[in-house]
Amino acid sequence: MAEPRVDLRSDTFTVPDPPMRRAMAEAEVGDDVWGEDPTVRRLEEAIAERLGKRAAVYVPSGTMANLCAVAAQTRPGDEVITDAEGHLVVYEVAGGAVIAGVQLRAVDAPGGVPTAAAVEAAVRPPNIHHPRSRLLALENTHNRRGGLAVAADAVAAAAGAAHRHGVRVHCDGARLFNASVALDCPPRTLVEHCDTVSVCFSKGLGAPVGSALAGDVDTIDEARRWRKRLGGGMRQAGVIAAAALHALEHNVDRLGEDHANARLLVDLLADAPGARVLRPQVPTNIVMLETVAPASLVSERAAARGVLTAVMDHHLLRCMTYLGIDAGAVRHAGGVLRELLRDAG
Repeated sequence: MAEPRVDLRSDTFTVPDPPMRRAMAEAEVGDDVWGEDPTVRRLEEAIAERLGKRAAVYVPSGTMANLCAVAAQTRPGDEVITDAEGHLVVYEVAGGAVIAGVQLRAVDAPGGVPTAAAVEAAVRPPNIHHPRSRLLALENTHNRRGGLAVAADAVAAAAGAAHRHGVRVHCDGARLFNASVALDCPPRTLVEHCDTVSVCFSKGLGAPVGSALAGDVDTIDEARRWRKRLGGGMRQAGVIAAAALHALEHNVDRLGEDHANARLLVDLLADAPGARVLRPQVPTNIVMLETVAPASLVSERAAARGVLTAVMDHHLLRCMTYLGIDAGAVRHAGGVLRELLRDAG
């Protein structure tokens, strides 16, 4: 008998459930580029209110949301300060450089966001030889830092240092609601000191597509122009915005289940030979393993037994829990990975 398939590669592998599909089928729609899709407008108003911002724009992806945020708040030749392990640096195909014309100044932020001192040190002093420090980009939760949920005071400290130098602050909050649930802190509090924030509906929240960028009215107006410029203007987008609204209304509180299943996987792998489990201070739904054997080898062997994982680096493996992965699936995957890690190590 074939072993069950458990896909732990990413929380983007969620699929719409029947109520979400009904919401999509019944959505009231219009032309969003003309500002006439009522469901998109409801979503933008709802997410702006939830995040404590004045306005929001719905975009196809988190990468586009971040690029719109960067482009709307900088000019070509400016510099963006961000963590060396941040999504902006590692996973966005150098869009900031290619499209917005900015340079990234990478700093080491093992705590998920740079400290105030690190921000102060990274801001360029006025000098004709230097790019202008224009934006600080944060990430919460932080993917490559093990799904770390960053507390509001750490965000406030970094943002305060940036603002003292006239540098604006963007938060890549693709999994901000995971952070909110893990920290038992309202999402608006986590981004209170950020000028803009992006959130993703297609990860743990379970919608099939879409992200939003929220901030002040002028910045979001400019971001909307960038969305159009980048080809992200959508027409009857209410069909997918309805899924995002449903996710926002029904799938936030249940994120705690994903965090509990991630803790279960950590417990199953805690003393596994051939690997070390990374333990962020405030974990969420991401489990990172430092492997003795090449991570690609472990991943390939796990896939052959129906357990799919993501290779993050030569010796770094990622597993993610999400809607559709229950405790039984986690126990099975944990058993398979323990066995393979022992044999590969």
